[in-house]
Amino acid sequence: MFNPSQHDVRRFFCEAYRKQRANEVLTPLDAVARDWIIQHPEYAEHLDDVEQALAADYTVERGQANPFLHLSMHLSIAEQVSIDQPPGIRAAARALAQRLGSEHEAHHEIMECLGQMIWNSQRNGTPPDGAAYLECVRKRAGG
Repeated sequence: MFNPSQHDVRRFFCEAYRKQRANEVLTPLDAVARDWIIQHPEYAEHLDDVEQALAADYTVERGQANPFLHLSMHLSIAEQVSIDQPPGIRAAARALAQRLGSEHEAHHEIMECLGQMIWNSQRNGTPPDGAAYLECVRKRAGG
């Protein structure tokens, strides 16, 4: 199982951004990352300097959103939808995107459900509850 460190994740996104800007060949995962990076131009300054990205400390106390966490969640959701795992997430995500008129906005809603599932799992010391996650997304989709 692949378990990247915080620095690995930050390097990955910075490198995908660099490759995209240099018009270099992208791996399939780089291409997915690029698609989400393009939709978040406000993150460009965070992706432009690898050393700054590695040193950055994004904390709630500072009121800063973590662009690397946000982009990672987009990638995670895109992967979940592509393989329909948990089963039913693809249909729920499509229904939510249709209701909102935007895949991007649907991802942001799904992130809320994903974050809630992870928080509950960590708080309770239990495995992630895919059924509760899926139900949360379905409710947001109106179903």
